[in-house]
Amino acid sequence: MALIVQKYGGTSVANPERIRNVARRVARYKSMGHQVVVVVSAMSGETNRLIGLARELMEDPDPRELDTIVSTGEQVTIGMTALALIELGIKAKSYTGAQVKILTDDSHTKARILNIDQHNLKADLDAGYVCVVAGFQGVDAQGNITTLGRGGSDTTGVALAAALGADECQIYTDVDGVYTTDPRVVPEARRLKSITFEEMLELASQGSKVLQIRSVEFAGKYKVKLRVLSSFEDEGDGTLITFEEDGKDEDNMENPIISGIAFNRDEAKITVLGVPDKPGIAYQILGPIADANIDVDMIIQNTGADGTTDFTFTVHKNEMGKALAVLRDKVQGHINAREISGDDKIAKVSVVGIGMRSHVGIASQMFRTLAEEGINIQMISTSEIKIAVVIDEKYMELAVRVLHKAFELESA
Repeated sequence: MALIVQKYGGTSVANPERIRNVARRVARYKSMGHQVVVVVSAMSGETNRLIGLARELMEDPDPRELDTIVSTGEQVTIGMTALALIELGIKAKSYTGAQVKILTDDSHTKARILNIDQHNLKADLDAGYVCVVAGFQGVDAQGNITTLGRGGSDTTGVALAAALGADECQIYTDVDGVYTTDPRVVPEARRLKSITFEEMLELASQGSKVLQIRSVEFAGKYKVKLRVLSSFEDEGDGTLITFEEDGKDEDNMENPIISGIAFNRDEAKITVLGVPDKPGIAYQILGPIADANIDVDMIIQNTGADGTTDFTFTVHKNEMGKALAVLRDKVQGHINAREISGDDKIAKVSVVGIGMRSHVGIASQMFRTLAEEGINIQMISTSEIKIAVVIDEKYMELAVRVLHKAFELESA
């Protein structure tokens, strides 16, 4: 008998019939003698609908009240999933984040999990119940409802698996695993049998939508066995996310250098021109951005011969306006910047693979491939197993296709 945490995304619980399908799948695991915790998202489109309702009343909704509103989407789904299981003769009980006691910090709409009280869940599991838990939500120390940000249900699932010591965390979604890139952009994209946590973390951070980055961080930190599966297929092993590099595509005598191509349309570029080239200038620019709870991704700085520097960084596209307002209100006058501008017509494309550690020439091959298609690179960021570039968004799909072909990922 194993303890399994299963997470189902919004498309998997989009309507009553799909919820019944989830219940039947859970019932099969239960009939094998397993203990099962089910984490569910809101029905597909429901969170956007609730945010839209809030914005009809207030253009920039108060974060505390917005969390109260959007958390109801998962509350509906846990009750319906529990009902579907009970109808099949399975003992089931639904839990909100507060009922589990998922304690978070007080950063509304972007809360981070601090602790999970396993007592109630373990007692019900031992009593034979399937525990159906609302993803995406928790409570802070004052009892206020908080949410974990977009994709937070993945984080809830992995965090519960870690807290309960689950044998496996299964992430069910509308795809049957992790692919070399999005098959909607490159039809020849190939499903990976396995991928390392390091690679999955890079792919998630660079724009892959299969898993939310914080869930991968949790899984890696607490050594949670993680598997991505399709909720619309009864068979298949999905993609195993593992620490074992030699577990990847074991049919190959030598694993490919590059595992995947990630892309992200949701970033914007902010440029601060003509600031003094002196110690502390980066902090003077980015400090107020951090204080405004705005996440920064890529950063570059170019120093000129005239003693000034140009500073460029990227943020989420939805936060470009807020970031520009912060810079113009709190920064520009203090640092005498010549100009502050924003550009939301960009995209980030990344190649990821642990093989980069032992192979040279990956960057030059990537840059040559893009150059041959007339695609200009605006920014570059690297890590030990990743190279990311910012380009004009109109070239994004072309860049993904040619890079996928250049690194022979369709046949690796």
